Amino acid sequence: MWQAEVRVDLDAIRDNVSRLRAGTTAELMAVVKGDGYGHGMLPSARAALDAGADWLGVCTLDEALTLRREGVTAPVLAWLLAPGLPLHDGVTAGVDLAAASLGQLAELTTAAERAGRPARTHLKIDTGLSRGGATLDDWPELLEAAAKAQADGVVEVVGVWSHLVYADAPGHATIDRQLAAFHEGLALAERAGLRPRYRHLANSAATLTRPDTHFDLVRPGIALYGLSPVPGEQFGLRPAMTARARVTLTKRVPAGTGVSYGHTYHTERETTLAVVPLGYADGVPRHASNVGPVQLAGRTRTVAGRVCMDQIVVDCGDDPVAPGDVATLFGSGADGGPTADDWAEAIGTINYEIVTRFGGVRVPRVYDGQEPR
Repeated sequence: MWQAEVRVDLDAIRDNVSRLRAGTTAELMAVVKGDGYGHGMLPSARAALDAGADWLGVCTLDEALTLRREGVTAPVLAWLLAPGLPLHDGVTAGVDLAAASLGQLAELTTAAERAGRPARTHLKIDTGLSRGGATLDDWPELLEAAAKAQADGVVEVVGVWSHLVYADAPGHATIDRQLAAFHEGLALAERAGLRPRYRHLANSAATLTRPDTHFDLVRPGIALYGLSPVPGEQFGLRPAMTARARVTLTKRVPAGTGVSYGHTYHTERETTLAVVPLGYADGVPRHASNVGPVQLAGRTRTVAGRVCMDQIVVDCGDDPVAPGDVATLFGSGADGGPTADDWAEAIGTINYEIVTRFGGVRVPRVYDGQEPR
């Protein structure tokens, strides 16, 4: 018998990957960073590869090396690399590593020399996000150094890439401006003698709405897990995660009863309260106090009072509810219950944040559609 669980439908991930593959002629990189957006990196990666993903994308070197240690042989790109990391381990494991500065490129050449093989790299250009990537002013110098390192046999420039600012608004003017800057960066790369096999720009939103950004490779992330990157559009995606728990205690209380810390909620009438064993230590945002939707006893209700570290309380009125009943915080929504989008709207955030919070140490992930390995 379980107390609380995060249930992940791997068949939904496979279906989402298949839908995304059908919408592009480019290769597809399934982004599984952040522990697969809370869904579990390794099961999500394997499900995506089962469904035809060509690549896997992660942020950290540790994430990439974990995939390799677990026997994943597909191409992997890791792109958020602090100075001083053992990049030679990534080179030895055949992991592609991003470079966006002369310093990062120098670390890659050192790693390649130590590993005794060329470092495969994707050079990143900042086309407007003002986050990672070389600026257009610094780009020519990075290209020149990369071309020399490639000629020396220590680096192989596999890709040129960038990140979009506003792809969740498909008609936003920044997309066209970034496309123009990306084309300019590609032209400069060719002028420097670099002709990378992969040019990539599109995230989930652009993969779904802007085929002019697809180039040779697309990098969907949140869409793999069935959540839309564009507000108000679902694109036929199937949410893969359900978060739920069994009621531990119910009690009948009179009107005017204060509930949870600070008594920010008071009952309006005599009612039944249900205690649900999920709190902010498990991923429930504290900002969901008094607003987070919960499906229990056949209806969607809201969290009553403050979210605690280990539990929430739900006001069930006169509806029959008992210990052991299942309270669903969010799921696919197919049964009319709340979704991660509903939670995001309730607390003023995005669906990405909701799902990546769940599936920690105390709440086990349970997988449907797991294939034997």
